Amino acid sequence: MSVTWEEAGWERVTPRAGRRRLPDWDCTTGLVVGDGAALVIDAGSSLREGAQLRSEARRLLDGRRVTHLALTHSHFDHVFGAAAFAGVEVFGAVGLDTVLAHGRERLRVDAVRHGLDPREAEEAADLLVRPRHLVSGEWTLDLGGGTQVLLANVGPGHTGHDLVVLVPGSASWPEVVFCGDLVEESGEPQAGSDAVPSHWPAALDRLLDLGGEDALYVPGHGAVVNAGFVRAQRDALAARFGVS
Repeated sequence: MSVTWEEAGWERVTPRAGRRRLPDWDCTTGLVVGDGAALVIDAGSSLREGAQLRSEARRLLDGRRVTHLALTHSHFDHVFGAAAFAGVEVFGAVGLDTVLAHGRERLRVDAVRHGLDPREAEEAADLLVRPRHLVSGEWTLDLGGGTQVLLANVGPGHTGHDLVVLVPGSASWPEVVFCGDLVEESGEPQAGSDAVPSHWPAALDRLLDLGGEDALYVPGHGAVVNAGFVRAQRDALAARFGVS
């Protein structure tokens, strides 16, 4: 890399993976770097934000382009920047394409209600990108140089279509799990009308099975956490929604 993660405004999690906490909604985007390809996880809340992320990633990649984009779920602060990543291979959980195809107006209204400029919201909704590759179980991406990531459909939970990304560890660094909004650290997990509360604790059980006790868990909002935090949040959600 020609610049460090920190010089580009990102937080280094492992030598191959980092994340960026975006302003306004404290939404996290991730980047996993291989020798031949690079994966961005979530695209920000607007085309402007997506373009900024792509530019920063290009700096980290020493001029190489982002090749893959994984969308963890359908909410505007995670998907509205996707059109700025033209030409990349886009992944999402099965059913996400249908939600995005028929939910443009709902997402636009939600974005404006949360404070996004109406013109930016309209532009992003008009250009909303649907995933080409739909993950029903697990999908392994080889990014080159021994860097493989696992995309896993562990939902429903926070929404009907939740995708997580597992970056395997090594003897020198831990596994990393990008959780989307199945896990939140900077506030209580948000359960909107599209949440499936009865399945959310089970989704976190699957997430913990994937990552294990020693993994680092990157929430959709907030600081990186450990398995104990995820387990405590799982139990709190079970109590909150009256499920086991």
